Amino acid sequence: MLRKIRITLATVMFIAITWLFLDFTGTAHHWVSWSPKLQFLEALLAGNAIVVVVLSVLTLIFGRIYCSVICPLGIMQDIIGWFGKKAKKNRYSYSKAMSWLRYPLLALFIVAHVAGLAVVVQLLAPYSTFGIIATNLLQPVYVAGNNVLAAIAESADSFLFYHQDVWLRSVSSLVIAAVMLVILFVLAWRNGRTFCNTICPIGTLLSFLSRFSFLKIHFDKDKCRNCSLCSKNCKAACIDYKNHTVDYSRCVVCGNCIESCKFGALKYSRARGANKTHEAHEAHKPQAPVDSGRRSFLIGTALASTAVMAQKKEKMLDGGLAAIAERVIPERQTKLTPPGSLSAQHMAHNCTGCQLCVTECPNQVLRPSTDLLTLMQPVMSYERGYCRPECTRCSKVCPAGAIKPITPIDKSSIQIGHAVWIKQNCVAVNDDVPCGNCARHCPTGAIEMVPLDQDDADSPLIPAINENICIGCGACEHLCPGKDGQTAIMVEGHEVHKEI
Repeated sequence: MLRKIRITLATVMFIAITWLFLDFTGTAHHWVSWSPKLQFLEALLAGNAIVVVVLSVLTLIFGRIYCSVICPLGIMQDIIGWFGKKAKKNRYSYSKAMSWLRYPLLALFIVAHVAGLAVVVQLLAPYSTFGIIATNLLQPVYVAGNNVLAAIAESADSFLFYHQDVWLRSVSSLVIAAVMLVILFVLAWRNGRTFCNTICPIGTLLSFLSRFSFLKIHFDKDKCRNCSLCSKNCKAACIDYKNHTVDYSRCVVCGNCIESCKFGALKYSRARGANKTHEAHEAHKPQAPVDSGRRSFLIGTALASTAVMAQKKEKMLDGGLAAIAERVIPERQTKLTPPGSLSAQHMAHNCTGCQLCVTECPNQVLRPSTDLLTLMQPVMSYERGYCRPECTRCSKVCPAGAIKPITPIDKSSIQIGHAVWIKQNCVAVNDDVPCGNCARHCPTGAIEMVPLDQDDADSPLIPAINENICIGCGACEHLCPGKDGQTAIMVEGHEVHKEI
């Protein structure tokens, strides 16, 4: 029963979080946006005391159920381990905890967070590791499958599905995601929960509490036949059947040991040993018939899908004069961070690099950073779209508080950067083509077209930027026709965001 309940709850949680990372329509956000906020590290960084206290209390009562029910990376390892178990049964064995590695890694994680070494935090944090894998490896497959269905639907004159671009956001993130997946796959296939009980800092942190949990798995020595099936089915390698002991700092309460024991020698309770008098009394009591309805835990999950109107991609034009060439990413002196992130420093210290905001961005503005110190944290660039003032989705999905929740009204007054004109790339100056695309599309009216030469009436009109009201949304940069993909106007970021 314990194992069935655990598998059911873990399935619901895993589907919810995975769907949130894969979905590009925004539907998942309305239904399961709560799931990332239950992650321990993210709740801690966001200052969500209620979630942190609840998870801590649950650990003190039930043990490390967080790792087997709530953490998506832990559940993913269970899925891999399940296939490994199918290939070879009774594949695990007891091993002593590698404390010489666990605690130094936890110390390294804490020091890295305090020092702002985001790349170390992201490579060790379980939720961000899952997010990197889901965003870079799973979502492209999901979108490609959607595009196949869209092509089939289109041939039948149906708009149930619509085409979505599959694009590579960052080569470095893709490589890191692939390496992480291979490492996790090998560890989980061969040894089950090695990552959770040796590398993961959250697992190590919760292990301090799980030692004192109210409910634990215990041996009944009188019933145990030392068959070793419990140890061979323990993916945490924490059951020493010879000495009838369980390492509660590593036990994730999966229930596999209880399920595999043929003699009923293991039970999940608060008592350390079996009460023989009570058991003898119970043995002589007439047994009630088994209620199969109570023994099975059934759950149904209804996933509602919404049909959206298909939108055909039109060729982007600069007001009807010329096609806009594919963009070249400009070199910015200061990187752009999303509205609500407050500052580059706040983003670096609070973001775990899970890339959920990157996945959720409907305008394809966010992508993983390639800088070493902020590797895989979100940065903004406007080659594929611009940051629309009415969109606040990234601030709503961030579980770690790196991007604070904002409203569209708040966003319209947050200055994340300012536009800068680049004369040598402007078609109005170099090609003698009247343009003004930047001024026409500026949502705040921060750009005005003025003569290049104030004394010449025939002088070409160029953009003049009022930095006091420019919010850095990038509409001007994205829609600038430029020359050879080089934009004539770009947005420089601000280290600290301003309110205008």
